[in-house]
Amino acid sequence: MPKRVLQGRVVSNKTDKTATVLVERRVMHPIYRKFIKRTKKYAAHDPENRCSIGDYVRIEETAPISKTKTWKVLFDETTA
Repeated sequence: MPKRVLQGRVVSNKTDKTATVLVERRVMHPIYRKFIKRTKKYAAHDPENRCSIGDYVRIEETAPISKTKTWKVLFDETTA
């Protein structure tokens, strides 16, 4: 089964080796047929503390690293 990859914005990097990433998606309302925004925050593993607030990053699903971390930050070598 392939791993899920999401894109989002880093909203916090206060914890060591962890970045909080806000992922936004658009869904259609079932009755009104209007697109609405849904957001969710994910704790992603950032082993080198390279993320800073405001960065747009991709995160990939992994095996559980801690109680809340099941995602890791993907770094493209072109943007690094």
